Amino acid sequence: MNTKRTALAVAGAGVLAGVVGLGVLALPAGADEPPPVLPQISAEQLVESVANAKIPALAGKVSAQENLGLPIKLLDGIGSASVWADGQNRFRATLPDRTSEKTFVEDGGTAWIWDSAENTVTKVPHGQEATPEKLAGKDPATIGKDLLGLVRQYSDVKVDGTARVATRPAYELVVTPKPTERTLLREIRVAVDSETRLPLRLQVLANGQADPALKVEFTELTVGPQDANLFKFTPPPGATVKERTDSDVPPDPAKARKGMEDFLSGLNLQFVGEGWDTTAVAKLPGDLNSMLGQAKGNGRGQGMDVNSMLKSFAKEVSGPYGTGYVFSTKVATALVTTDGRVAVGAVPEQVLTEAIGQVK
Repeated sequence: MNTKRTALAVAGAGVLAGVVGLGVLALPAGADEPPPVLPQISAEQLVESVANAKIPALAGKVSAQENLGLPIKLLDGIGSASVWADGQNRFRATLPDRTSEKTFVEDGGTAWIWDSAENTVTKVPHGQEATPEKLAGKDPATIGKDLLGLVRQYSDVKVDGTARVATRPAYELVVTPKPTERTLLREIRVAVDSETRLPLRLQVLANGQADPALKVEFTELTVGPQDANLFKFTPPPGATVKERTDSDVPPDPAKARKGMEDFLSGLNLQFVGEGWDTTAVAKLPGDLNSMLGQAKGNGRGQGMDVNSMLKSFAKEVSGPYGTGYVFSTKVATALVTTDGRVAVGAVPEQVLTEAIGQVK
């Protein structure tokens, strides 16, 4: 396994997850409003300033939308989340569901997670949080430079004008695959607040699609002091409280990465290709037919024809690899062969056909 590639992928995913988790993303203003006039800035300067940005005191609402082309909506039921920060590393967020909500509070020494549906509270002592910096073992500025350097091998990165997001002026940072890259993705756009340098909106656009396949954004954002009581948490009456211990979360990031690599090695996971063409391939524990038979036998497949279910949202295919099924969305494709091989990537079917032949 390419340890450098895996580490950078984990770092990138961690940075993105942290941004989304804190709700630092936002909604464009009306189409009739002209874009703001801002000082010129290079992509390098913008990325470095984002990596070094500190989250200020703020309050806002965040929404997420997806149009991936799946038979189900992954974000269905998620309304507008609310987020707060005090500028001193204390945060609060509420994520609503149809009939319940989850509340996250970081009070400066402890993180609290309350699930109203289960009336359970998880207490996470300070120092156990899996921050991007801990996962990567680097400071934010270094992460930003490493990611920009890696991305630029396969992409064009530029500042493409300005936008107004949740009434705030922002730069539009755009990452576009180079013409030689074989990918379903057209571009990734991030609107960056001109003052705070916080990402305000993330859009993932696929080829041949006018609307974003994924968009996470602020619908409201106010920067300024917040009520200190927002960052205090007392478990609700009757709630079950569990304290996360060191046994729940590996304290050493190196051990966490080693555990992840061991897990992936157990699946015989490999990466084929580079850049936007990268495909993850693996060999399942058995062939597809035997696994479907086991699903029926243990009750999970009772009352349904598993093969018919597969055919309802996948295409039967054949090729040099034998036979199997292809699952397609606007941003990714997966190929599963009947002998138990799998290939997944943000690429067309032909790229998966080439990659799956390398599964051992």
